[in-house]
Amino acid sequence: MPFKYYERLRQKEKEIYNKSDSITSLPLLNAESLFPLVKSLEESLKNEEILSIQRYLRELAMALSERFHVSPVRIKVLEVRPSNHYGELHGLYYPKMDNFMPAIILWMKTAKKAKIIAFKTFLRTFVHEFCHHLDYEFFKLPESFHTEGFYKRESHLLHQLLNS
Repeated sequence: MPFKYYERLRQKEKEIYNKSDSITSLPLLNAESLFPLVKSLEESLKNEEILSIQRYLRELAMALSERFHVSPVRIKVLEVRPSNHYGELHGLYYPKMDNFMPAIILWMKTAKKAKIIAFKTFLRTFVHEFCHHLDYEFFKLPESFHTEGFYKRESHLLHQLLNS
């Protein structure tokens, strides 16, 4: 069942949406080799070590890029999430443009109380943004829509990284 905004899409966009929706998994080769990296990321987040968080995310992004045979993505971690009347911004993905590498920006603290984000939420946000990267680079989709298939791919990849 398509999300509500589906009806507002043009025919070509609906075709992209439907293709995205049909892809529901992201098998990750040798996921267990990434568990120590994920654990180090968790410890760095708990200790609020922003430079270590950024380093481990870059290593994780590089490992995932290599496994999926896609171009690397730049990673930037900032402290307090921006917010407005719509809510807090968790992360952003910028696709490759001209001579600029694709990029992911994540925030590590909540907007209202500037508290550290729960690790699973933080990792899910990273995986979510990385899935946008995969939509463009791995699946060669001209657009990355939030479909049920997209969220299933996100969950599948996250569970493999968490060994759950």
